[in-house]
Amino acid sequence: MSVSCVKNLSFQDNSWYHIVDKLLAYADIEINGLRPFDIHVNNPDLFKRVLQYGSLGLGESYMDGWWKCEQLDIFFQRVLRAGLKNKIPQNFKDILRVIVARVTNFQSRKRAWIVGKEHYDIGNHLFSLMLDPFMQYSCGYWHHATNLEQAQKNKLEMICQKLQLRPGISLLDVGCRWVGLAHYAAKYHGAKVHGITISAEQQKFAQKHCESQDINILLQDYRDLNLQFDRIVSVGMFEHAGQKNYHTYFDVIARNLKPDGLFLLQTIGTQKTDMNFDPWIDKYIFPNGRLPSVQHIAKASERYFVMEDWHNFGADYDLTLMAWHERFVRSWPSLQNNYSDRFYRMFVYYLHSCAGAFRSRRIQLWQVLFSPHAVEGTLCIAR
Repeated sequence: MSVSCVKNLSFQDNSWYHIVDKLLAYADIEINGLRPFDIHVNNPDLFKRVLQYGSLGLGESYMDGWWKCEQLDIFFQRVLRAGLKNKIPQNFKDILRVIVARVTNFQSRKRAWIVGKEHYDIGNHLFSLMLDPFMQYSCGYWHHATNLEQAQKNKLEMICQKLQLRPGISLLDVGCRWVGLAHYAAKYHGAKVHGITISAEQQKFAQKHCESQDINILLQDYRDLNLQFDRIVSVGMFEHAGQKNYHTYFDVIARNLKPDGLFLLQTIGTQKTDMNFDPWIDKYIFPNGRLPSVQHIAKASERYFVMEDWHNFGADYDLTLMAWHERFVRSWPSLQNNYSDRFYRMFVYYLHSCAGAFRSRRIQLWQVLFSPHAVEGTLCIAR
């Protein structure tokens, strides 16, 4: 369909189209243009829906098949680089969400299990096809890597080296997912691993695949931990902790870490310290998730730890997400009997929108290494 055809379509209010067209021009994106990052509109009500409901309207309309884009990742990279979100008048509902987030603890003990049930429990088979053999659902480290498996192995080895793991050391994995890190640390570094997860499916997977190793995985909220470990690691879990619980989180880590221990935190992070969040991601992918800022982490941790190292390799998440997308699409024929076409579009949108966000460098990926009392001498940090 050409641009002229879109202009001639019967709209409820033709001004919606012109507003969106003008906004997209800031990102050099055309409606029904010829380039792979241009959008193609199947329903003219899209423009009103996006302007009324923002991110939620854009994502839901894609899931409903109202529009498509050949290279959705580049579309989002351009939209975010151009700062279009700041050029759209804030919807009252978006403002209300921020206000509610300021006064509500969406990551309370009762609500902490929601993301496990609604996202991580959607199917171990799906994740086993999409992820690498280590089942790493977090950013890989692509330095000297040419494929997803090597990038994830690099990440695992780097974590183990940063934590200075050796045989017999006790390691707590907070939010252990499908125990890829626990398995790696036990097999290649001789660690004794205790992991916790809020996903019943992940615990089942762990119990099945770690029977022969010194690994214990429990279905447990991190706030109930009261043990002592030589090392603690947390990969991709802090995003689910919530800003109202940051001090509690670091208090729990400090309580469970031995005085001469090390703690490594890997988390996605945002550049700005605020309460904003993406309503589409919140509704469909990671319920109640919030991204921390540098200030959030520094302020919440300073009473408990010395920050030994801060490592940003957020650009690598773009490569990781695109590799997941390629594997997800390739595996879809064996998955489609268990999921709807709308689910397929939701997952494609999720992976591409996040890849575009990391490529635009609007969000980051950090590994932060802490010690309770500072390590004596020079600490050699693996890269």
